[in-house]
Amino acid sequence: MRKTLHRARIGLRRAGVDYFRGDGSDWIVLAALLLTVPAIAILTVSTPVWCPPAALVLPIVVGGLLLRPSSLLLLYAASATALIVESALLGPYTRGPGRVTPGTILVVAAVGFAGLVIAQFRSRVGVPWRRGGTMLFDLRERIRVQSKLPRLPKGWHHEMALRPAGGQSFSGDFVVAARTNGGRTLEVVLTDVSGKGMDAASRSLLLSGAFGGLLGSLPPHNFLPAANGYLLRQDWDEGFATSIHLVLDLDSGDYELLSAGHPPGLQLIAGTGRWEEKGAEGPLLGVYDGAQFDSVKGTLRPGDVLMLFTDGLVESADRELAEGIDRLTGEADRYITSSFRGAAWHLIEAVAKDVNDDRALLLLCRD
Repeated sequence: MRKTLHRARIGLRRAGVDYFRGDGSDWIVLAALLLTVPAIAILTVSTPVWCPPAALVLPIVVGGLLLRPSSLLLLYAASATALIVESALLGPYTRGPGRVTPGTILVVAAVGFAGLVIAQFRSRVGVPWRRGGTMLFDLRERIRVQSKLPRLPKGWHHEMALRPAGGQSFSGDFVVAARTNGGRTLEVVLTDVSGKGMDAASRSLLLSGAFGGLLGSLPPHNFLPAANGYLLRQDWDEGFATSIHLVLDLDSGDYELLSAGHPPGLQLIAGTGRWEEKGAEGPLLGVYDGAQFDSVKGTLRPGDVLMLFTDGLVESADRELAEGIDRLTGEADRYITSSFRGAAWHLIEAVAKDVNDDRALLLLCRD
């Protein structure tokens, strides 16, 4: 009995997994929709005012979202038969309203064609409708989790905001971070993948996972060369990216910035209240092999702030990089008294709210 129950449980589990993956049978949904078609036809014949002939589009829409193309054709055949029966029982459409008109046939046919196109696309991609949204949600959450900075020790805090282009959920900008050297060192990589929004989402997800694996596994000076080699091996048509790598000693405040074609970092010197550019030299990632990435060093003293950002925040078609940086620092001066608590999102809103580009901003503050 235990063996029988175990086999039944395993079979049920496999059937459920196959169904949600799109590999299982859809006969239950098909049978339910095939029963819905004659029910709608009966209602149409009995009360055409409340249930018009065009109501047959309802099972067709559901079938386009849930059925395979082969099963969908059976549903279409049943719907066409129902239209013929309704037309015969209700009489010619010239006798009054509530009958099958040429417009009704065109609407049902158009919805059916759209449903078949959707079903063909789902079949080709291999992602059923009932799982497609969940998969996209999972991808978005993975990017968000990977962009979280680790907890910082007392005396440090960070502010970060990512804003995709066009208000979408996916961005070509991402952050990966890790505490290395026994937790005494913070390494942060801010990357801007070529393209924006959904166009760059797949590359952004792939690179964030790869960069997260490289970060902390290699000496800091070897990270950007390894990332450059990884992009070159992908052989993408639009495969370049800019990146800035911060290596910060959390005990002393000493840091090192390495850049790959990325906008410079900005440091607020608490003693003078001025912003200083920290621009390291280096080519774009994924352009050519053997690239060299020089570094720039600095120290964050108590009250100092280091700001890292992507070019979507400071550069646009009608604004040069220097002008955008001046505007950003001018807005950032308003948050000095509040230690920049919650400032990242507000700075993006103030400087680049309507820019059709991905925007990312990271603030590291030493209290």
